[in-house]
Amino acid sequence: MGLSHLLALALLGLDVKDVAQQAPSPPVFAVDTEVVNLTVAVRDQGGNLVTDLGPDDFLILEDGRPQVVQVFGRAHEAGQDEVLGLDLGLLMDTSTSMLEELKLSQEAAVRFLETIPRARELLTIFFDDEIRLSRYDSENQQGLFGRIHAAKGGGNTALYDAITVYLSRIEGSAGRKVLVLFTDGEDTVSDVKRSELVQIVRSSAVTIYPIAFSKGLRPGSPTLLARAFLQQLADLTGGEVFTPSTSRDLPRIYQKILDALSAQYVLGFTSDRQARDGKYRKLKVRVRREGLKVRHRAGYYAR
Repeated sequence: MGLSHLLALALLGLDVKDVAQQAPSPPVFAVDTEVVNLTVAVRDQGGNLVTDLGPDDFLILEDGRPQVVQVFGRAHEAGQDEVLGLDLGLLMDTSTSMLEELKLSQEAAVRFLETIPRARELLTIFFDDEIRLSRYDSENQQGLFGRIHAAKGGGNTALYDAITVYLSRIEGSAGRKVLVLFTDGEDTVSDVKRSELVQIVRSSAVTIYPIAFSKGLRPGSPTLLARAFLQQLADLTGGEVFTPSTSRDLPRIYQKILDALSAQYVLGFTSDRQARDGKYRKLKVRVRREGLKVRHRAGYYAR
């Protein structure tokens, strides 16, 4: 099954199964250069989230060129604002490599959904060597809990394909896009290569929060390399990696993600270079107030 077929099934809301081994061409995720939106989190030197900034406090640089902030919003003032609406993705690894951690992963997913405010839309993907996608709106997310607890582990891991399917479903929608990924980070059977997935993620406006499970890390081990990849995904998108070892770690993790989501800003600008040249444009957000650190996605492709 080619990737284009795989994506087509995902867009129809059908289960995606029996992922093939042939390497496809990476899909193109278009970005409208007329409006580029950035989801931003700001912390002070003590690590505390800062929520009282205004549009004049931010400076956006695109490849070093200052841009004019034309869209501004604070997540805690979201109301019905479409730009601030939250679309949540939940990807749960049920492959053989996660068998020992599956119970903790299931507990983590359920507790997270109980903690976080209801999203405008919730897309869930359970994946091993098959990809099973479901869509929930804000009124029926409760029905997901039973499905999480009933998930069975086993099989190979199509992590990169699962993330690609998720990103294909959210492309073009307005608002904040947040992906919470329950996995050890290993991949064994995906059509999409790691380098291709990095390019796809760089094209997307999603913020990724991997919750990474593993028994131990050894230099040069697959687990250590997988953890480094999850860190790369978080760094590219302005997210953060969390590494629970027991269920006692979970409440702190949920609260950190919840705090980050409620403290986000959305900044939008129109690039002073309107050419859709397909090139990657690096983004840097600075805050005029001293001593603050900013997290956001690294850039976008002008297509």
